[in-house]
Amino acid sequence: MPLLLLFIAIPLIEIALFIQLGSFLGLGWTLFIVVLTAVIGTWLVKQQGMRVLMDVQNSFNDLNDPTEPLAHGAMILFSGALLLTPGFFTDTVGFLLLIPKVREAMFRYIRSRIVVHSSATMTSAGFRSRPRRTGEDVIDGEYNEIPEEPRRTSGPSGWTQD
Repeated sequence: MPLLLLFIAIPLIEIALFIQLGSFLGLGWTLFIVVLTAVIGTWLVKQQGMRVLMDVQNSFNDLNDPTEPLAHGAMILFSGALLLTPGFFTDTVGFLLLIPKVREAMFRYIRSRIVVHSSATMTSAGFRSRPRRTGEDVIDGEYNEIPEEPRRTSGPSGWTQD
């Protein structure tokens, strides 16, 4: 339901802003501002996107958690989509997402709302991590290990007919 409200509210806000600013500035200036914000926004998204891409690569190289740089990259990508969408409201939100402090605040808010549960098990194949399950969704069972057949080094592969 919240998404439906957004899909209805945002175009209505954009139409109202276009009418108000168009009547105040005139059609030419209104269109010029829309095109100018798209061009400036594209340039800023490219600049900040390259910077965040380097941050992601550095976090992988330093074996750090890449969650925050990846989230910043996603927000920059979203801001680029908003800036390319014609409208004053979407441009404002897009430019706000290009401010690093705004992105950091959004990341902290989103991270505070997400809870991750995980557990790890040791199997014959090695260490494996998986999400921890809660509730009644655990199924007990028995298993038998089937020994691996030795590899054939000569003769047909078994994939062809003789």
